[in-house]
Amino acid sequence: MAMGLFQILKQAFTAVPTFDDLNDEFYDSLEEALILADVGAETACDIVAQLRKRVKERFLGRMEEVKDALRDILRSKLEVGDSALTLEGKPAVVLVIGVNGVGKTTSIGKLAKQLKGQGKKVLLCAGDTFRAAAADQLEIWANRAGVDIVRQNEGADPGAVLFDALQAAKARGTDVVLCDTAGRLHNKQNLMNELGKISRIIDRELPNASKEVLLVLDGTTGQNGLIQAEQFSQIAGVTGMVVTKLDGTAKGGVVIAVCNTLKIPVKFVGVGEQMDDLMQFDAHSFVEALI
Repeated sequence: MAMGLFQILKQAFTAVPTFDDLNDEFYDSLEEALILADVGAETACDIVAQLRKRVKERFLGRMEEVKDALRDILRSKLEVGDSALTLEGKPAVVLVIGVNGVGKTTSIGKLAKQLKGQGKKVLLCAGDTFRAAAADQLEIWANRAGVDIVRQNEGADPGAVLFDALQAAKARGTDVVLCDTAGRLHNKQNLMNELGKISRIIDRELPNASKEVLLVLDGTTGQNGLIQAEQFSQIAGVTGMVVTKLDGTAKGGVVIAVCNTLKIPVKFVGVGEQMDDLMQFDAHSFVEALI
């Protein structure tokens, strides 16, 4: 899944063929490998410190035991919440946020197909009215997934588009509304105001429905992804993440960094460009793929 991180960690362990070589040089090498994999210095240091302590306290004597301990520590960093979407009420709403270029529109299309395959009636809302052709691209994905879309012209008020989408969803018996949002406005305050307005419209129109706020991050952006997550979390109350482009080229450590730092669960990972290449995140499988 995240082959870059896998290769880096493999190198750290193959440099230490036996338990007898489990010295400061090994731990330093492992910490460096984690940092190179975009886990971040603070998180990498904490992981290695926990591993040192566990090896000492439990008298771990075989390299496979050390690997198991590391797997357990990494899983604990990743298991910070439910990886399943909360879709209670009808319609439930999923706001999809993130900077331009991370794969928001693609992720919405893939998620729409997945939800439709589960028997749910899905409606897409083209709420990114600021980026040229954003609604056109979302409509292409709506057609691929075989779901409805509500859109207006470029430059329209996103709140008005959302209001129309919610009215349409209620009238059509829709189960889930997936709403695209602007990735970049003039400044942070504008973005905060826009997302705040959208949230108030949802709360007013659907007071009893669940609302997920999914932040899409590009897995190749490294520590910049953590900065994005911190900013959007402050602005929008993020409930989960979609990490894209984990197709073998990503180092992938940013997944661990964000979960550990912000305690926001990863709900999906994108591993390719095909319609079915959006997978529900599983911490156990992710860690097994790494080590």
